[in-house]
Amino acid sequence: MSRRLLAAAGGLALLTACGFRPLYGVRDNGTVSPAEQGLAEISIALIPERSGQLLRQALQARFERSGGGVAKRYDLSVGYGIQGDTLNIAQTTSIPSRLRLVGTANWALISQDTRRRTLATGTARSVDGLNIFDQQFFALDMQSEAVQRRIAEQVAEQMTLQLAAWFNRQAATE
Repeated sequence: MSRRLLAAAGGLALLTACGFRPLYGVRDNGTVSPAEQGLAEISIALIPERSGQLLRQALQARFERSGGGVAKRYDLSVGYGIQGDTLNIAQTTSIPSRLRLVGTANWALISQDTRRRTLATGTARSVDGLNIFDQQFFALDMQSEAVQRRIAEQVAEQMTLQLAAWFNRQAATE
């Protein structure tokens, strides 16, 4: 086990030497990364429907990692929806037995200055599914809520990474 730990430490040292820096967190000089600072400065607009609420909550949890109290400089506008496709139909009935759900979010990062410029745009997508059991409506509702939550979490993670990469690129060009 100590060999693995030694190898991991050596690999980390090599990454640090070649200029690798973590996307989030505190830098060597004690300052937060441009990505973490930028994410904390985003105000997320309301997203309609229950699935939109789940996505907004997931984004807020990611953007406010360092705590609240940061002045907002950006607005994030998100168009979000979940579409369903039936995958197979049981031979004994005409009821589909599998449903694939695809969550898609189109987002725009807008400056809060007087010009309200669109600074960045992107798309995040996630696919998940659920089984449909004949005459099990309560179970279907529970599964649907769980799938919507998982899709929201996955889409929020993609959006967070896209925005963090944008903030780091902006900091590198300044």
